[in-house]
Amino acid sequence: MEILKEISELLQKGKADNLKNLVQKAIDEGMDAKTIMEEGMMTGMNIIGVKFKNNEVYVPEVLIAARAMNAGIEILKPLLESGGVQAKGKVVIGTVQGDLHDIGKNLVKIMMEGKGLEVIDLGIDVSPEQYVNAAKENNAQIIACSALLTTTMLQMENVVKVICDAGIRDKVTIMIGGAPLTENYCKSIGADIYSPDAASAAEEAIAVCGN
Repeated sequence: MEILKEISELLQKGKADNLKNLVQKAIDEGMDAKTIMEEGMMTGMNIIGVKFKNNEVYVPEVLIAARAMNAGIEILKPLLESGGVQAKGKVVIGTVQGDLHDIGKNLVKIMMEGKGLEVIDLGIDVSPEQYVNAAKENNAQIIACSALLTTTMLQMENVVKVICDAGIRDKVTIMIGGAPLTENYCKSIGADIYSPDAASAAEEAIAVCGN
């Protein structure tokens, strides 16, 4: 439908106020909140994800699109909740202990939320125990760890160990990402998925959650 296409385009351009108005108009016209979310806003965010992966847009454009998406979600959230629409999966995300970088993590969070996942963001300097506790409390399917430094990426091995010790290794998929990381490192520490960029991470996560 034309209005869904317009919502997608406004999101891609980051026009938050216009997007809110159009989302409200779609609701007033009787359109289902889930349809607006999935076929309007998530479609737009997916296009941004592909463009970001192909270096057609950059971090500022992604952040502006995310701000517009959040503006639309504010209006849709009560309707989605009352309609019993569930998140497609739950991800616990954070930057590992000793590392204070968060731009990469934040981009992954944006892309995952754009796919309809619920993301529990633990922030930066996250201990292995914090990942485990959050995964248990939220019944998360995925623990996603980010690192930008070669010194802090070694913490990821500790995260895997603590997850195993906690007895939840068979319940969670461990994803890792960040500039110094490689597929080989992922395998060597016993993690499950290495993602080279935010859009790929979101695609992998949605596949894990069975959607």
